[in-house]
Amino acid sequence: MSDIPTILYVDDDDNDVMLLKHALRCAKLLFDVQVVNDPEAASAYLNGQGIYANRELHPMPRLVLLDLKMPRMHGLEVLLWIRNQPRFAQLVVIVLTASNHIPEINRAYELGANSYLIKPVELGELVGIVRGMSAYWLAVREKPAAKIS
Repeated sequence: MSDIPTILYVDDDDNDVMLLKHALRCAKLLFDVQVVNDPEAASAYLNGQGIYANRELHPMPRLVLLDLKMPRMHGLEVLLWIRNQPRFAQLVVIVLTASNHIPEINRAYELGANSYLIKPVELGELVGIVRGMSAYWLAVREKPAAKIS
């Protein structure tokens, strides 16, 4: 397995996906960005099912970036599903969406989002967001100890 951290990006907008990847390159951050464009694929990826069964090609993510506005299922439903899976209790889930609707923000935190970020329109702002996200969520924060069985 690679030492490069994996991010699962759940977003149905190809332009947003390209912009995030570009921001990561501009920030000189090295991540394995795995992209799924709908909630069902996110579930299959996290469960290692179907085309995502090979964990060498589709490693478990250290972090999930989750858009809210997607077809068939709202991102908050995906967040609820993730938080209802005990094996994903420590998985960092960051909502990255265009919505600044206060009830949606509050609901995301109630459901267990680790952070809620508004997608910026400027590349420079997104570069700053990915740098901060990487520094805090993947580098400096203390993580819970692994459970010993």
